[in-house]
Amino acid sequence: MTTVTVLDIDRSRGSDARDAAPTNIAARVGTVRRAAARVLWWLGVSLYVGFFLLPVAFLISLTFKTRDEVLLGQFFTSKPTLENWWKAFEFINLAGFIGHSLVIASLSAVLTLVVAAPATYAVVRLRSGEWLGSLTLSSYIAPPVVALLPLFFLMRWLGLLNSFAGMILVYGFMNVPVAYWLLRGFVRRIPPALDEAAWVDGAGFLKTFLVIHLPLLAPGLVATGLVSLILAYNEFLFASVFAHDDSVRGLTVAISLFQGDRFVNFGQMAVASLAGIVPVYLIALFFQNRLVGGLTAGGVK
Repeated sequence: MTTVTVLDIDRSRGSDARDAAPTNIAARVGTVRRAAARVLWWLGVSLYVGFFLLPVAFLISLTFKTRDEVLLGQFFTSKPTLENWWKAFEFINLAGFIGHSLVIASLSAVLTLVVAAPATYAVVRLRSGEWLGSLTLSSYIAPPVVALLPLFFLMRWLGLLNSFAGMILVYGFMNVPVAYWLLRGFVRRIPPALDEAAWVDGAGFLKTFLVIHLPLLAPGLVATGLVSLILAYNEFLFASVFAHDDSVRGLTVAISLFQGDRFVNFGQMAVASLAGIVPVYLIALFFQNRLVGGLTAGGVK
């Protein structure tokens, strides 16, 4: 029979303590590392989100400042006022300008899709005129001011200056290169076997495009249409030159009207900017899943 003495028990406890010590230290180091990683992750997320939200927050703060506080460059105001809000809508027909921008941007996005969708199908699926894609992209890379004067004289010759039709045509064709490169990935994802089956059944290229491709391209068309709409809605250069009359002017030109000869109404300009952001944010929020899903799907071959 084995006899366990007090000395043996103490030795056993000492051995267990020596074995457990490294384990506890490793566990504590792991906990500290995970906590540090979590802190760094949240710090990075906060900086990333703050980078995008800080300009909007500053814009909002401008709307409640007096002119003197705006010039001081303070972030917070000590005397908040709503004067900028009612003066901005009183000074110009802000709601009307936003409506003009929405109408022009929406119809131009439709025109862009009408031109870009069959063109992308012809170039990608029928392998006809693949060089057109690179050519249109190269024209889009050039500064827009290059096309300003030719387009101005062309539109004046056609009698389209100061008209909705002229602005819709300009934006509609201007965004075709972007739409082509966005839709290119969607068309490539459609199996060629579907086209071949349609051709065997006697369908022509047009019927194959309308019956087979268009329904499958719906997510891509929505995403591309939204991108084209936002691009047209935010455009300023062509809008400031081709639309002089208030009955056609859009939001971007309207915001510039708050700049006078001697001073700039930054507070009222901030109100107009915020009011103009709201429709685009609502559209992007409402179609968020389709926009993100569509662009992601279009980027994968």
